[in-house]
Amino acid sequence: MKVKGTVHKYGDNIDTDVIIPARYLNTTDPEELKLHCMEDIDAGFVNKVKPGDIMTGGKNFGCGSSREHAPIAIKSAGIACIIAESFARIFYRNAINIGLPIIESAPAVKAIKDGDIVEIDFDKGRIKVGDKVYNAPAFPQFIQDIISAGGLLKKTGAKNGL
Repeated sequence: MKVKGTVHKYGDNIDTDVIIPARYLNTTDPEELKLHCMEDIDAGFVNKVKPGDIMTGGKNFGCGSSREHAPIAIKSAGIACIIAESFARIFYRNAINIGLPIIESAPAVKAIKDGDIVEIDFDKGRIKVGDKVYNAPAFPQFIQDIISAGGLLKKTGAKNGL
């Protein structure tokens, strides 16, 4: 699996309350959630993000509460992948569960600038920024299968979360 897109760069400790503010948790509708994605830290985010774009973050991306709304909002907004130095473990798992690819690479994040075009090859664990290539752990096949299916529930064939 490969993605290529424009980067939207954020810093360390981007928590789930910043990704999707708690005042919007009265819905699980992805179309509604995407309208408020990142609005407390980047009010123009939803107007500038394009399908296939990439988000970067520093250390501890997705910390805070364990809400699935956060990766759902990011994915629904059009982000194809998040690259971070590290992820909060529950966010990491929630992202995989809803089919949002994420990858950890501190060297890549440090090299990437807002607006850069980045290519990611998940099979090989490679992140290309300009003429530089950074290595990251490749996804195991079972995680690639979950992401390709659109999430864990779709992979297992579950209907309505049951």
